[in-house]
Formats: sequence, C-alpha cells, structure tokens
Amino acid sequence: MKALQRNNVKVFGSGEETLVFAHGYGCDQSMWRHVTPAFEDKYKIVLFDYVGSGLSEVSEFDRNRYSTLRGYGQDINEILDELELKNVHFVGHSVSSMIGALAFLERPDLFKTITMIGPSACYINSDDYVGGFDRADIEGLLQTLESNHVAWSATMAPVIMGYPPNSEFSNELEASFCRMDPFLANHFAKVTFLSDNRADLVGITVKTLVLQCQHDAIAGMVVGEYVHKCLPNSQFVVLDATGHCPHISSPKEVVRELQAFLQQ
Repeated sequence: MKALQRNNVKVFGSGEETLVFAHGYGCDQSMWRHVTPAFEDKYKIVLFDYVGSGLSEVSEFDRNRYSTLRGYGQDINEILDELELKNVHFVGHSVSSMIGALAFLERPDLFKTITMIGPSACYINSDDYVGGFDRADIEGLLQTLESNHVAWSATMAPVIMGYPPNSEFSNELEASFCRMDPFLANHFAKVTFLSDNRADLVGITVKTLVLQCQHDAIAGMVVGEYVHKCLPNSQFVVLDATGHCPHISSPKEVVRELQAFLQQ
C-alpha cells in the first residue's frame, strides 16, 4: 500500500516551501487545525496520521516495523518520497520530535528545518540524566493503560494538557486517546515512553527550533534544555503556555514562534 493511503495524507495550501506537521502520541492530524491556517497561504501543508492513529490504515500495522521509533520515521520519509518533496520544514509534537530526528538521520536531504514541540529524548531518569520519570513510574503508567484504556485516558488527559478535568482541552485529548485501538495505543505508548534517543541528538545537524512550555508534566524544562544543548544547531524558546500540547491550548504562541523561525 502507498504511504499516502496508509498514513491518510492530506496536502493543501500554496507556496514553494513545504511544512510537514506530525502529531504526538494518542493524537491525529486534526490537532493542527488551529495552527495550519496561519501558514497555508505561503506554504504547502502536509498532514498525516501514524499507523494506528486517526484515519490511517490500521491493517498496515507491522509489529516488527513499528517496534522502534525508526519505523515511524521510515513512514515520514516514504510520504515525502511519494510526494517528491525535499528540503521540507518538519514540525513534530512530543514523540514526533524524535521520530522526525530519526527520519532526518536516514535522509537528511529531505529536511531543511525541524521544529520540536515538547521533545524528550528519554523519559526515564538514569544516573545524572533527568527524564522526568523513574522506570517504575513508566512501567506503572503502561500497565494501567493496558488494563484500562478508558480510565487511563480520563486520568492522563488533564495531566498532559495541564488543564483541569472536563475542561475543553482535556476533554478533546481524552476523546482522541479513546478513539485509538487499545492494543495499538498500548504498543505505541511502550515504544514512545521506553525509547532512548539521547545518542542520536548529536547527529541532528539541521537547523532546529525547540519549543518548550513553562509547565509541562510530560517533558519539563530540564528535558527541553537537555535536548537543546545536545543539538548542535538549535534554538530554544520557552512559550507563554502551560501543558504538553500548546498547539491546542495556545496555538497563537506556537504560530508566532514558528513564523519567526521560518523567516530567519
């Protein structure tokens, strides 16, 4: 199956340069709807869903291919090849920051810039590295997700969004979590939260923007600063925003900083 069908790719907008937006765990391409209108007059926009998310072809799930984040990165490169695109501006939220980085390592010719929103190269604390979670915390989180997907979604959505339960933003994220197939949600969560891509950061030589929220329970300030310090060609910006999903809760902040970055 072609990647364009497998990943439910949508292309719109106009312009000689291309912006590719990649969603985070438990989300889909609709999460970018508050950001893309600001760019579609000057850029071609590419949106897609990872296999298992949104309206992707779930039948295309391959446990071996998607056993690491590199499999998802391979999907990105296949999408760009099928669209005959190079030198794109890639914008990745959360886990897509590392997926985009891995895609760049495989095919640097496809990328002109990368923007990482709330990135983490490793969620688990080890020695003098602070990832934000102990190994037991992550294992407990994954066990809860596996045993009760609905309850996990209701509990974690407010934590991730940084907004109270039953708020507009928390409800949207909870609904997005619940739309995922429980098995695929659990699989993607394991790959996401157990990955360690710290050693890959030094190879990300492309111009990169790291966008960090002030209060992020998933990827805190120290995590974003670590990613920035390890990337040889990066800029670090702290948004006036709370939570892990500023493109949903504070899209104007994301738009402003992304526009400034792209115009440099």
